[in-house]
Amino acid sequence: HPTMAALNQTSLQPASFLLLGMAGLEDLHTWLSIPFCLMYIAALLGNFILLFVIVTERSLHEPMYLFLAMLAMADLVLSSSTVPKALSVFWSLSKEISFHACLTQMFFTHLSFIAESTILLAMAFDRYVAICDPLRYATVFTHSLIARIGLAAIARSFCVMFPTIFLLQRLPYCSHSIMPHTYCEHMGIARLACADISVNIWYGFATTLLSPGVDIVLIGVSYVLILRAVFRLSSKDAQLKAVGTCSSHACVILMFYTPAFFSFFTHRFGRNVPHHVHILLANLYVLLPPMLNPIVYTMKNKHIREKVSQVLFRTGQ
Repeated sequence: HPTMAALNQTSLQPASFLLLGMAGLEDLHTWLSIPFCLMYIAALLGNFILLFVIVTERSLHEPMYLFLAMLAMADLVLSSSTVPKALSVFWSLSKEISFHACLTQMFFTHLSFIAESTILLAMAFDRYVAICDPLRYATVFTHSLIARIGLAAIARSFCVMFPTIFLLQRLPYCSHSIMPHTYCEHMGIARLACADISVNIWYGFATTLLSPGVDIVLIGVSYVLILRAVFRLSSKDAQLKAVGTCSSHACVILMFYTPAFFSFFTHRFGRNVPHHVHILLANLYVLLPPMLNPIVYTMKNKHIREKVSQVLFRTGQ
């Protein structure tokens, strides 16, 4: 009977989930909220300032800086989709999240992560062309190519993440609604289902290997080629300058992928990793890169550093 089936389906989908935060560390929630809150404020300030400076300064409308602006936008979405809810859990303001809000949160968290991964790959390619084929740089990295890369980053992450909404909606949850986490992520939701989730596991596995996984391999390859070209440069000065430009990018890449992959693999294989360690890592990859990216790039880039201090100085007067 169709209406019975529909009724059955809705009763199997919980109206909402209850987020427990750091299960096992409940007594520390108030203390944990302090670094979370400070890191989030730093991420918002840093990325907004970076965006403002890049958008308003004509001299910064170059490929590298436009990619930085995209990175800042992805960082803002990544941290804002998760941290405010985590803080409301820590402060016991509201631990509940509706089923659809949970799917929306999961969608935007993973979407911005994959978009950011795509932008980091584009930045590695940008550095590769700038160092290994500088004469062709201006003809390769036109404004239209950069716009296309931005659209491709969004389209790619959308195509990867869209199916997960249906993969999660089709599952019965048998009124399991308690989630020992600070925010909703794909496997965290799937694990609450009272059915076979192997499709979700394999889909998650395949997309992780095919999007961030492939990106990190290609980024690695571009860096090997860059370093090879750098050490062929005659002057020590040129070598240092090239290594300098790449080192900030390399820092960002390590910060971005390490906690994310660790979190991903503990979900699949880490049965004996303490649960709060896993949740802490899952929070690090949505908090650390958004907070540190603007700092690393501003510290490492003289041009941006000057412009940022000009803006801050102007407003401070």
